[in-house]
Amino acid sequence: MADYPYPDPVVQTGHARELARDLVVLPNQGVQLVPNVGIIGGTHSVLVVDTGMGPRNADTVLRFATEYARDRRIYLTTTHFHPEHAFGAQTFAGPATYLVNRAQAVDLAEKGPGYLRMFAGLGEPVARQLEGVQLAEPDVVYDESYDLDLGGRVVELRATGRAHSRGDQVVTVPDSGVLFTGDLAEAGQFAIFPWFPPHDTDVSGIRWIEVLRRLSGQRSEIVVPGHGAVRGPELLDELRGYLEVLRDETWRRRDSAMDEATVIAEVREVLIARHPEWEGREWIETAVACLCAEHR
Repeated sequence: MADYPYPDPVVQTGHARELARDLVVLPNQGVQLVPNVGIIGGTHSVLVVDTGMGPRNADTVLRFATEYARDRRIYLTTTHFHPEHAFGAQTFAGPATYLVNRAQAVDLAEKGPGYLRMFAGLGEPVARQLEGVQLAEPDVVYDESYDLDLGGRVVELRATGRAHSRGDQVVTVPDSGVLFTGDLAEAGQFAIFPWFPPHDTDVSGIRWIEVLRRLSGQRSEIVVPGHGAVRGPELLDELRGYLEVLRDETWRRRDSAMDEATVIAEVREVLIARHPEWEGREWIETAVACLCAEHR
């Protein structure tokens, strides 16, 4: 098993941050493979956004959410099917109603077992969190949109279409201007491109750019990324700009008949020079390979 050079991927509740009335985030504190987890409240229900990786993390999130809910009904949704976002859903079975978009449910069923094996091989701390994972079936599956009434507050769940994954979903809280993006947006790191041919090639840089353009049009005031610090709406424009540079620099070299290895090396150099402070440089290679395979 590979050595794991990062802190254990454990959700912490001690730094819970209130973003708006009856809306808190458990920030990932910059820890790899820990998502930002949201809890959104209304008069009779609360919605949890993402579970953390595996049943232990999900138990931490559920205990926090249960105390926060104070006898209100609990719902769970996940921004996409990847392990740190959705592989704790089994813990919520019974106490909560789990709802996602249809494309994400298909992703979970078709790709979940393969991602479980892949992530467990990343290192012992990750494998430990994934012990006992059983991939949960959602209780409610919607097609494109679902408006969840929490009591005096309606939360909008929207499938975005293929981008970071086939089943990406954003969660918008209109009365507070808060947008949860999942891994469609990260703060302080290069975009995560899960380009793993032949097993998973659903990520699309071209579609991702268009999704971010649409999300920017919502004019949300607060953006909660999948990983990294909570930011304002400028994060969406910043990331779209990054993806556009990635696309243009990749296509210019690819279309000149440059071999892919050289394209990757040169584009990597350009992107790091533009964002030397960003983490996740390992995702540049898969991003360039993905864009090499996409066409105008």
